[in-house]
Amino acid sequence: MQNSIPRRGGTSRRTMLAASLAAGVGVTFAAAGSPGAAALPLTGRQDLNRDWFATSPRSVRPKFRWWWPDGLVDPAEIAREIDQIADAGFGGAEIAAVHHSVKDKSVLDTAHHGWGSTPWRDGVEAALRQAARRGLTVDLTLGPSWPVAVPGVAPDDEAAAQELAHGRVLVTAGATYQGPVPEPVHEAASGVTRRRLLAVQAARVEPAHSTRKETGLDLASVRDLTPTVRDGLLTWTAPAEGDWVLISSWQRGTGQQPESGPHSSPAAYVVDHLSPAGTAAVTGFWERAVLTGTVRRLLRAAGGAFFEDSVELETDSLVWTSALPEAFAQRTGRPLLPYLPALLLDRSNQVFTFEAQLTRQIRHDFWETVSDLFTTHHLTALRDWAHALGMSLRSQPYGLQTDAIAAAAVLDIPEGESLGFKNLDDYRCLAGGRDMAGHTVLSCESGAYNGSAYSTTWDRFLRTMGGAYAAGVNQTVLHGFSYATAPNVSWPGFAAFSPYNGAAGYGESWGPRQPTWRHAEDIAGYLGRVHRVLQTGTPRADVAVFRQTGYTATGIGASWFTATGVPLGWTHQFLSGPLLDLPGARVSGGRLAPDGPAYKALFVEGDFFYGSTPTLALADARKLLKLAGAGLPMVVLGAFDQALTPGVPGQDETEQLREVLGRLLALPHVTAVTDKAAVGDALTALGVTPDARYATPSTLLNAHRVSGDTDFYYLCNGKHAETVKPPVAAIDHDVTLRRTRRGATVPYLLDPWTGAATRIGRYTEDGDTITVRVTLDPGQATVVALGRPGLFGDRDGGRPHAVGSDADRVLFTDRGLAVRASAPGTYTTRLSRGRTVTSTVRSVPAPVTPARWRLDVEDWYPGADPAGTDVVRRTLTLDTLLPWSQIPELADSAGIGRYRTTVVLPSDWTPAHGAYLELGQVSDTFRVTVNGTRLPPCDRLHPVVDLGGRLRRGGNVIEIEVATPLINRLRVTQPAVFGATTRQAYGLAGPVRLVPYAQVVVHP
Repeated sequence: MQNSIPRRGGTSRRTMLAASLAAGVGVTFAAAGSPGAAALPLTGRQDLNRDWFATSPRSVRPKFRWWWPDGLVDPAEIAREIDQIADAGFGGAEIAAVHHSVKDKSVLDTAHHGWGSTPWRDGVEAALRQAARRGLTVDLTLGPSWPVAVPGVAPDDEAAAQELAHGRVLVTAGATYQGPVPEPVHEAASGVTRRRLLAVQAARVEPAHSTRKETGLDLASVRDLTPTVRDGLLTWTAPAEGDWVLISSWQRGTGQQPESGPHSSPAAYVVDHLSPAGTAAVTGFWERAVLTGTVRRLLRAAGGAFFEDSVELETDSLVWTSALPEAFAQRTGRPLLPYLPALLLDRSNQVFTFEAQLTRQIRHDFWETVSDLFTTHHLTALRDWAHALGMSLRSQPYGLQTDAIAAAAVLDIPEGESLGFKNLDDYRCLAGGRDMAGHTVLSCESGAYNGSAYSTTWDRFLRTMGGAYAAGVNQTVLHGFSYATAPNVSWPGFAAFSPYNGAAGYGESWGPRQPTWRHAEDIAGYLGRVHRVLQTGTPRADVAVFRQTGYTATGIGASWFTATGVPLGWTHQFLSGPLLDLPGARVSGGRLAPDGPAYKALFVEGDFFYGSTPTLALADARKLLKLAGAGLPMVVLGAFDQALTPGVPGQDETEQLREVLGRLLALPHVTAVTDKAAVGDALTALGVTPDARYATPSTLLNAHRVSGDTDFYYLCNGKHAETVKPPVAAIDHDVTLRRTRRGATVPYLLDPWTGAATRIGRYTEDGDTITVRVTLDPGQATVVALGRPGLFGDRDGGRPHAVGSDADRVLFTDRGLAVRASAPGTYTTRLSRGRTVTSTVRSVPAPVTPARWRLDVEDWYPGADPAGTDVVRRTLTLDTLLPWSQIPELADSAGIGRYRTTVVLPSDWTPAHGAYLELGQVSDTFRVTVNGTRLPPCDRLHPVVDLGGRLRRGGNVIEIEVATPLINRLRVTQPAVFGATTRQAYGLAGPVRLVPYAQVVVHP
């Protein structure tokens, strides 16, 4: 996300405003010239160079979800915490009122310090003001906790969240019912006092349509008895044939409050997410109570996005809004009420059903209508309001049965989550909407692990995010950073989710309370560089998968691609029907959305959410026919010559659909298959191949972006879902990458940990592809760039490279192309200009295993106050490296340990020698110092450090600083909460080895 509005002449409005506010000057600017200023993309050609990659700007750095105990915050502490986040190299924070750990809510005093109160607003101002000084951005949740709610909305208000509750009475054949309209099967929530009878209907029971949970009904028998109701009483005699059921439908408020409330006084109630009134209640509260002149100016200086969490509307009945019947009729041309029984819910379970196919079509039409209302009246309205304030809208657009793919195209920043998303295809759904709309950022709520408070390691976090980045994520919002303290909390301070129901809670509370915060700048730098690459230029994906029901957070993938195509190198995203109406949905040169993801083919299959039935809306079929007619290759899986409409068909609609599909399937570049195993061969026959091809199927994942004539490939050794077994193994194989540049092109290795961009010394070229060797440990990631010689400041662009060698490695050095080997011998290297050369490595010292270590420990203990920490220093001498949990003096310790040893190298050690330092098992974060010089950050998932020329003959002092999570100390200081957690094996356990190598220049 780019955080400035460019002005002609250089300095941005946001930069100027930030500077003036930092100086305490009040400045007023007119509304920004472009809406959504905080979300301007980093797309298009970038000024690429070595510094571009090495130093990522704040705008692409990771952020924190910043949890406050409502407004019980001190502005001075808020400013300190902004500084802590900035000093650690992060890009900003999202202010969220979350305090699930506080059981006695009365201590938070919502009357004086609730969400939206003056103290809360003072805290927001302090955060924004200090963020402006430090160059950070601050996001704001639209209400306290989740779902969106604001004070001033009462349960019975039009703006409050609504439900349609039902009652039912069975009436046997010929019997007469006389009495009150059936009461809802579930009582109204507390505070809900009003209700409206929407309808009373009678329907004949049809056992042939019944399922294990649903009562079958005959649609033709449905009768509207609502006009016969008098003073709440009903008299009705059932026909003589069959049993009948009376069904009442009552509209009323849900009475839902945001999670773990109350947060405000008066209490906030969840708003109607389907109506203009609900959205107006949100924006109206902000305009009245929050958006003072000062706040507005500060938002333009340091504001990022308004944020909405996943839409977790809680009701035992059916989500509802008053406009649904009218909206349904406008969308379908049919009245809603006759179909209503098939839509009613009881604790998320359907209650009644008509004939199966018809019921599926009814439900499809209903939820499509809900989706339209949600996107139009909620997301679009909030986005436009945010733009008027110079802000963008970031949202998790799922939770309801709505088209999240289409919603992602509406949002400035769609967001997924590592907790709720079951696999990478859930991210690929949102990425399709983002990229078809031409937006840049796909965010992720990251690291919310259940029961892992104070035991979350950064390597676990990195393994989680590695695959998510390959699936389209390029912004990380860490879960999270807790405000320092709150009443009655224990060391190490207030934590939003811990204790949670008396035990360790969700996610982590990062910050200075954690020993690993000492090394957090290394993590922030790594993530920022990954984000910078993945936000630059435009994305590329091989295939678009057409998903008729655009849900996400379901774990449902794509036939062939998810299980078979991805391990071969294929990439895919999901599109839903509304995306094909976007301006970018055009075909040029056989590519769909040529200015964006440039899909090479479209894959269409049956609807996974309805038993993989081959369905297609007539309007969507016509769009597909138009795209195919413009030259887009398509593969269709299933019997689409007999396709049905997903919704209730109009007159002759099914016949029209099949006629359109017949024309589609007759096109030469449209291939129909009946077996998903044939999809890959069908693509090949159409001339469609992936941008990345693997020499062997593997767990390698890739994401491709293009900036000008430079290609970036993010590569990660991950898997489709973290829970899938067996675990990922190390990979080592060739990968062939397609290049955009037509002239001389060389591959570069971009190290996100160090920021180094180096030309790769060994590779082959064939037409428009370059093949490199990829070796990655589980979870490890890297970036390969294909660009012009000299792009990243290298001086070897015109020199020959190696196409093959039996040396361990071939690399470019300051002296030219060199081979590296860990054993003496003669090595043969084939060069790109046809010559074969030999290089002799005369001597390489044997690997060294340090025999003794000095370990200095800063052992962390509870301090005098809940947010304070005392440190006890210990010094040990170790002949054998073991986890702290196996060292009696450190069994319950947490903190920072510095391991120091001396390695003596032989007298024949020369400048041509170097060494790898293999750390073995080390947890959690670490830094390495050699002979007093601290090395650049090392890959946390590949703890092998290239010491290069930093060693010398004789004695060399090696120091490894390791920081641990707090859990082992908390197990004994707070056993009631954390005692059930087993001791964790933290520290440097090794085995540690120094593995020398020699490097010899290749003379072509």
